Amino acid sequence: MAIKNALLVDDSKVARFALSKLLESREMKVNMAGSAEEALDYLNHSERPDVIFMDHLMPGMNGVEAIKAIKGNPDTAGIPIIMCTSKKSQSFMDEARNFGVYNILTKPPQDDGLALVLDQLDSDVTAGTLPEPPQPTPEEPALDETAAEDSIELPQDATVELAPKSDTTVNGHDSDAQVVPLTSELIEQIARSAVKTHINNRLHELLSSLFDEQFDHLKRALDEADKRQQAALNERLDALSQRVEDQTRNLRDEVAAEVNLNLGRELSELKKELASSGGFTSEHMAELKDHITSVQTIDTEFWQTLQSEAIQQAHEISRETAEDIAQRTIDLYVSQQRAASSKIYTVGLAVSLSVFALGIAWLTNLIG
Repeated sequence: MAIKNALLVDDSKVARFALSKLLESREMKVNMAGSAEEALDYLNHSERPDVIFMDHLMPGMNGVEAIKAIKGNPDTAGIPIIMCTSKKSQSFMDEARNFGVYNILTKPPQDDGLALVLDQLDSDVTAGTLPEPPQPTPEEPALDETAAEDSIELPQDATVELAPKSDTTVNGHDSDAQVVPLTSELIEQIARSAVKTHINNRLHELLSSLFDEQFDHLKRALDEADKRQQAALNERLDALSQRVEDQTRNLRDEVAAEVNLNLGRELSELKKELASSGGFTSEHMAELKDHITSVQTIDTEFWQTLQSEAIQQAHEISRETAEDIAQRTIDLYVSQQRAASSKIYTVGLAVSLSVFALGIAWLTNLIG
């Protein structure tokens, strides 16, 4: 669907709530404004919607004035506008379309009527057959429901005066123009129209305020009911959880008791079997004695073999040690002999040098 988001403009919270629910059921994103001024500010500062649902009668700027402002802006003139009103006459619908209204959605909105309007809009958007924005002139009259119903039937070139005059012009108009005297009936009709317009506007404000109060009251009642329902549901869930826990605990205790009972029964049966067997028999004792004897024999043979191997290794170690000591002794003796010989040779050499020196000295004395 080409229509995905909408701007809903209405001063009544109830009307906004009802229409928004219908639009959201069609998977549309809905943004809302409580007045025409708020809607114009939204269009100037936010994303452009695919369609605008505009209420007709609102305090301050009414729906027609807001439509003129939207269509007069080139940035927003192409947005289709659907007017929400209780007026159903064909003449009113035709006149509304002259102001740039795409279609009329009667109040209160129904799902079938809304579906037809949106399907037609989606078809026109897809096919590119949306009507061109109108070019309003300053002389265009404002569209108003009460004025349409209670309009005073006067000729287009008629003027109103308190009393006829003999001048050729009346209030700046030619004397040929039709002059309507200001009679009591006309005054009554004008007053009745003004009073009815004022009453309708005031009634609309009061009904909107009443609907808003009822909506707030209903919303509070629904919230309180939802809270009570949620509290009751939580209480029931807690009770159910406690019951499940108790049942689980009882089941766990029953299972543990059954397991203990089975274990006790098996242990008693095992004790009975042991008691009936009488412990070790003579055959068991003979087998155990033979086993111990065989183990002792194996241990004796092992220790004898280990002892002989240890003695042999000790002999080899002693022989190697003796040979090493003898070799070291011989080496020490040889080194000592060599040291002694070198000492004797040194002493002899010193003595020889001394004797030679004495001889030279003696010879020197003799010569001298």
